[in-house]
Amino acid sequence: MADAASGYLVARLDGSYGDVHPLAAEARYTLGRAPTNRIPLRDDMCSREHAEVYWFNNAWHVRDLKSLNGTFVNEEKLARERKLHAEDQVRFGNSRFLFLHDLTDLPTHQPDPGPVTDITIKTRLDDTKYISPKKSVGLAPTAEFPAKARHVSQDEAVALLFRLATDTATAATPTELAEMALNTLFHGTTAEVAAVLAVPGGRDSELIAYRTRNASQKTYHKVSSFVSHEVAKTQQAVLAEDVAAEKKLKDRDSVSELKAASLICAPVAADDELLGLIHIYSTTASRRLNADDLELTLAIARQVGIAWQRLRREAGLTAEVKALKDRFHLESGLVGGSGGIKAIETQVARVAPTKATVLIRGESGVGKELVARAVHQSGPRKSGAFVCLNCAALTETLLESELFGHEKGSFTGATERLIGKFESADGGTIFLDEIGEMTLGTQAKLLRVLEGQPFERVGGNTPIHVDVRVVAATNRPLEDAVREGTFRKDLFFRLQVVQIDVPPLRDRPDDIPPLALHFFQYYTRETGRRLKGFSPASMKKLTAYHWPGNVRELRNAIERAVVLCGGSTLEDSDIWLSPLETGPRESTDVYSPKTLDEVEKRHIEQTLTHTGWNKSQSADILGIERSTLDRKIKSYGLKK
Repeated sequence: MADAASGYLVARLDGSYGDVHPLAAEARYTLGRAPTNRIPLRDDMCSREHAEVYWFNNAWHVRDLKSLNGTFVNEEKLARERKLHAEDQVRFGNSRFLFLHDLTDLPTHQPDPGPVTDITIKTRLDDTKYISPKKSVGLAPTAEFPAKARHVSQDEAVALLFRLATDTATAATPTELAEMALNTLFHGTTAEVAAVLAVPGGRDSELIAYRTRNASQKTYHKVSSFVSHEVAKTQQAVLAEDVAAEKKLKDRDSVSELKAASLICAPVAADDELLGLIHIYSTTASRRLNADDLELTLAIARQVGIAWQRLRREAGLTAEVKALKDRFHLESGLVGGSGGIKAIETQVARVAPTKATVLIRGESGVGKELVARAVHQSGPRKSGAFVCLNCAALTETLLESELFGHEKGSFTGATERLIGKFESADGGTIFLDEIGEMTLGTQAKLLRVLEGQPFERVGGNTPIHVDVRVVAATNRPLEDAVREGTFRKDLFFRLQVVQIDVPPLRDRPDDIPPLALHFFQYYTRETGRRLKGFSPASMKKLTAYHWPGNVRELRNAIERAVVLCGGSTLEDSDIWLSPLETGPRESTDVYSPKTLDEVEKRHIEQTLTHTGWNKSQSADILGIERSTLDRKIKSYGLKK
């Protein structure tokens, strides 16, 4: 029989001891984070079953149980089991214990002296030697920079980079980021002219910010395209200490216009993607750029690249959040199990991984935007922005401005530069709703973008390339618009690479109950009301209605019923339906894929409803025997 206690594990605390765990001989003790252990440890650094202490050959041993952070005895990590001796220090994760054979051997310790209340402050510090004072090395966008260029020491360069790293965290736009980089360059190099250029998608560069020490020099001349292409291709910074001696540079017009004595071009990149370029040059032979300037410029470029990538990700997230807020408060996902919904899900699964343009067709309110969002979320662009634009809500001028952006002063009211929807959706998806309402002039510009051509902002002349997937939607018969000359034939065929038809709700009545339940759960959560559900009469009323406004009308009806319901269950009196009901109508414009069983089930159900569930009369209308009708009612699960 085991002894009462032949050993102890005493928890070690800062300056004191904690719980005492007696160890009974011939027993086994597991230790770990799981509460099922004999000695549970509240320590995130411990595994669920971290180690065990066990009795063997008249001695206590400890063994690690393949824990993540290991078990230590006297700060030596265990590779195998180990015998414990008195006053061994044992550590499991961050949990420390003292092993004893007898509690009388517990060492005495001085009590914690408590907090010190009498402190003499001898030194106060409001700056650090690792960063130069802000008055002399200010890197904010509005900071002054020294008029006289000079080379800096390595310590000064490190301080400049440290300050730039802290300042770039506050940059809200690429322009602010570029200004900070230019000011740092003017503090740390002999450059007389410096510029930061964006290279969207690795293509033609666009000037972001420009600085010169000579205030009278207003015009910026781009550094040789040869230099830019070389840096963009290799993503390596280059230095030309003596431009006149470089055969590839001295005879180029762009370089001769600069009158540069020396120049540096460095890539701004992140995650192996080229975002922009930094160009600096000096026109004075006595202050030529050197290898130290190249080192500093490349370090600055790398810091700017990391911050620039962060801004891009934040912009994408902001656009996505805005798009979500602008939605109809509908949770994502296609709801329903009818043949029509399953066909849509199959098409979405096939087209989403591709780059194909998608045209979604269907009546107003059927959920075309939801299908477009499913295409976006199911494809490789789901981490990019999903930008929506209703083409019918804007005039021609405003629509073009919203799509492609405009420059400051391009028209009355254009007080600032506007980034268009296509630029905002770069790397993501743009959803153009009611594409049939777009004017011919805007259609021509859209077609160029779809063909991979660049576009310019309204009032601008800088080519802009974007990588955007286009998903369009319409409730109009575009074929008629093409015949009438109000819609371009070439654009029609370019949009209709893949067509997804969304059937109206009246053609998929099986989806009405799950949709109604979906909206009911959503609005009860949103309003905080505790309702049980639908009464049989209210659900029957919903399924019998033909829903001319489709899913949007159903959503509004459920929201209204949840808000105004006076009881604990939605009754048929709580369901208000539009007086515009004109009865079911056949749809010939849009094909709705259904099985013969679905068509037969719906027809039998409508016939029974028409006759008030008079089975004999229904059988006569259907032209089948009464027994056949009974069998079909049972197989389809139809109920009165």
